[in-house]
Amino acid sequence: MSPPPPFGPKPYLGYTASQIERAAEIRPDAAALKTLEHDPTARAYVIAGEMVVLNRGDGVADPLFALADGRTLGTPRETIFIGLQQKAPRFAIALEPASAEALKQREHLVVTDLRSIAVNSLVHKDHLPPLAEGKALLNWHMRHRFCPSCGAATEVVSAGWRRDCPSCKTEHFPRTDPVVIMLPVAGSSCVLGRSYRFARGMWSCLAGFMEPGETIEEAVRRETREEAGIVCGRVNYFASQPWPFPSSLMIGCHAEALTREIVIDRSELDNARWFDREEVATMLLRNHPETFTTPPEVAIAYHIIRAWVEGEVALP
Repeated sequence: MSPPPPFGPKPYLGYTASQIERAAEIRPDAAALKTLEHDPTARAYVIAGEMVVLNRGDGVADPLFALADGRTLGTPRETIFIGLQQKAPRFAIALEPASAEALKQREHLVVTDLRSIAVNSLVHKDHLPPLAEGKALLNWHMRHRFCPSCGAATEVVSAGWRRDCPSCKTEHFPRTDPVVIMLPVAGSSCVLGRSYRFARGMWSCLAGFMEPGETIEEAVRRETREEAGIVCGRVNYFASQPWPFPSSLMIGCHAEALTREIVIDRSELDNARWFDREEVATMLLRNHPETFTTPPEVAIAYHIIRAWVEGEVALP
């Protein structure tokens, strides 16, 4: 195998390496939370539906607001406690989604989606994990205002980390949906696919939600077989990434491809094909002759693909 191209330092994997101490022991203590809200170092991230509100800055924006200021930006809904960052309290405030359009007219603010913030490095990367935490949790609140057991309106408790039903007394907790994302490999070749929603020319790993009763390895094999018709053997875990769209955990793997024939599930994929290592390297470097590319560097798919190109994968 020829040496890999000089890709440079490994880039940041988006929404990971959080510096937040979640301080779960504080959540049930209403008095302690009230004290934290009045702490002069307390700040909040402000989210309106799918949009994040930022203070416009030179180069990078500031996503933190004093709690009183954040609550005056629109019609507030939930305020949740994210945790402590170097002992400074951090919260997330949900505004009514309709607030986003009016806020876009304010020159000192930037209102955009979290994916664009990560891809375009609009804030310092240390803000991405708490933004992901806050957006995912607030999205859960937006979609779980009523008890699925009896239909009654639920109440926010435990600093936003639980909703209780006053009627049937059921306790409801935030959920995270596990997703396997994998690169099937065989020798110096790998399988990449294209979703219908991808930007033109972009190819990525295969992916799919885990089903009840599955191990990670079983989900990787099933999804690869269903989407591309490839039978896989060994599965190696690579890394994971919180993916707050709306609330998933991407579980990255490399899989040993035992068959070569591709049979595409057109309801899932626009296309899938084998690529050799040298061609994928040009895609990572953004100099492919047909302008094919891989996902952006903040996405786990980029890191899964690059690790294989650089020879870090212990599969044949």
